[in-house]
Amino acid sequence: MNQDRLARVQARMAEVGVDAVALTSPVKVDYLTGFAEGTYERFLSLTVFREGTPVLVCPALTENQARRHGIEDIHPWRDGENPYALLHGLLAKRSALRVAVDDEYWAKHLLALQHECPGCHFSLASDVVDYVMRAKAPDELAKLRAAGKIVDDAFAELLTVIRAGQTELEVQATLQGMVAARGGKPTFCQVAAGPAGAEPHHQNDDRPLTKGDVVVIDFGCEVEGYQADITRTIGVQEVSDRAREVYDVVYRAHMAGRNAIRAGVTGGHVDHATRQVIEDAGFGKFFNHRTGHGIGRRVHEAPEIGPGSGDVLMPGDCFSVEPGIYLPLELGVRIENIVSATTEGHECLNAEPSPILITIS
Repeated sequence: MNQDRLARVQARMAEVGVDAVALTSPVKVDYLTGFAEGTYERFLSLTVFREGTPVLVCPALTENQARRHGIEDIHPWRDGENPYALLHGLLAKRSALRVAVDDEYWAKHLLALQHECPGCHFSLASDVVDYVMRAKAPDELAKLRAAGKIVDDAFAELLTVIRAGQTELEVQATLQGMVAARGGKPTFCQVAAGPAGAEPHHQNDDRPLTKGDVVVIDFGCEVEGYQADITRTIGVQEVSDRAREVYDVVYRAHMAGRNAIRAGVTGGHVDHATRQVIEDAGFGKFFNHRTGHGIGRRVHEAPEIGPGSGDVLMPGDCFSVEPGIYLPLELGVRIENIVSATTEGHECLNAEPSPILITIS
C-alpha cells in the first residue's frame, strides 16, 4: 500500500465529504496498492475509508496475488456467494453512507451494490482519486519524460524511412517497431493520410501514401505504467499552399495554448487561447474537439483542457495541447505535445514540433 497516496486520498475525501471510495479500476487499485487488478465479470473493489486501512473485496481466485502486494484487509468471495452484500456489511461497520465510486464501475456491479445498500448515497469518485492522481510526483514525471523521449526518437527515425507508396498499416507497423526497439510498450497508432486526416478517429487501412497527401500521425507508448501521446503532421512530396496555411494556423494555435499555461489558470483558459487563433483564421468550425486531456497512468485522465473547463491547473498537472483543423474530404492537421504545468508556465515533455510542414519524398 502506498501510504503517501492513501493519505492524500483520505484527506481529499474529508474535503469533499465522502465516507468511502470504492474502486474497481485496475489503474486506480494499482495506483494505491501496486496490485494491478480490477473488476471484470467477477466483482472486485478496493474500498478506502476516511480513516484506517482500506478493504479489498475480491474473488477467491485472486486472494493470494493481493496478499503478495501487501494488502492486509482482504475479504475473498467464492462463486455462488454475494460480494455486494459482503461490501455492504463492511460499509455498515464503518457507518459509511456517502460512497463514491470510480467512473469505471460496471453498471451491473453498481446496480447490485445499490440494491444491497438502500441507505447509501452514491456519487462519482472523480473529484477524489482522479484529483489526487493529477499532480505528478517527481518519479512519475521521470517516467512520463522517458515515454515522451521514446516517441520523439521513434518519430525522428520514421522520417528517415517513410516514403510515398507505403500504406497506413505499413507505417503503423514500422513506427510501433521503432517504439518497441527503444523499450516502450506500443499502445495506439493512427496514420491518417489525405482525406482520412479529417477524421480524428480514423481507422488505419491499406491506402498508400500519395503525392500531395497531408498525413496525421498520432501514436503513443507506455513506460512503467505511464503513457506517452504525440501527434505530428507531415506532407507527402509536394503539398498545396492551403495545406501549408492550415499547418501554420495549427502550429500558432498550439504555441498560443502553451503560452497560456501556468498553475492557477483553468483548462478553459488554455482552450480559449488555442481556439481563438483558429477562429481568427476563419477555421473555427473545423476545430471540433477540446484542446487537450490529462495524461499519466491512462492516456486520457484529468484535467480537462476544453471549452468552459473550470479545472484549475496545479503544479505537476500533465496534459496534452493538441489543436487541430479538419477539412472534410480534404485534409486534417493536428499538432500535439505533452506538457506539465509549473508555477511559471510549463515544462514540455516532448521535442518541439516543426514550425513548418515537413514533407517526405
